[in-house]
Amino acid sequence: MPDALPDLLRTDGVLFDLDGVLTPTAEVHMRAWKHVFDEVFAQWGIEPAYTDADYFDYVDGKKRYDGVASLMQSRNVEVPWGAVDDPPEAETICGIGNRKNAAFAASLRAEGIAPFPGSLALVEQLTAAGIPLGVVSSSKNAEEVLGAAGLRDFFRVVVDGVVAEREGLASKPAADMFRAGAVALGVDPARSVAVEDATSGAASAAAAGFATVVGVDRGAGAEALLAAGATVVVEDLDAFLPASDPTPTPSSAPSDSEETA
Repeated sequence: MPDALPDLLRTDGVLFDLDGVLTPTAEVHMRAWKHVFDEVFAQWGIEPAYTDADYFDYVDGKKRYDGVASLMQSRNVEVPWGAVDDPPEAETICGIGNRKNAAFAASLRAEGIAPFPGSLALVEQLTAAGIPLGVVSSSKNAEEVLGAAGLRDFFRVVVDGVVAEREGLASKPAADMFRAGAVALGVDPARSVAVEDATSGAASAAAAGFATVVGVDRGAGAEALLAAGATVVVEDLDAFLPASDPTPTPSSAPSDSEETA
């Protein structure tokens, strides 16, 4: 392990973002958003056209409806908020968000998902060392994704979009979600680690007081992650594995009897 990287085995706990950090679902989200926004922009005559840069600048890491609102504001387009139970065809922030979620859910069911091998190996290593682990994700699909990827039993707590809505937690980049994750996991952010691939998430973790914020550059850019609050950036979490240990093939999460209390 390079000397510049923090030793994750000497920390009170680790809180991971999900999409793009533990699983490649960020790619599924990106495709779903592009499909929906391409359609909406064409129907409404919105310019300029939606790009991948828009995803990283306005959508990535945020709660679904906040992402829609942020993007529409970037185009100076006013859209009524609507209600969370709006149908996907509704011309509201919630309707557009629900249209995207339907596209994401269909893709997940059709294709399934597997964790990044390096992320799985690190999670297994930390679990074996007894380090408390949690997930902080803006997605309302976090539980479904973790279950589909065989990861759920590794994590003591999951603070996701469902929890955020129920408890009134502000979307990343506000500190609320990572702060709530630390409280739920029972750890002090100043002695714990947050792992994020989105600039909004890195900013959230930094604002929550995490002294160590690991940025995983899956496309946001190392400089952007560092500027947002990451203290170190890697291309993959296998950077934290001992050089002599090959990344294992995906395996099952520990049984209840193997988990620490």
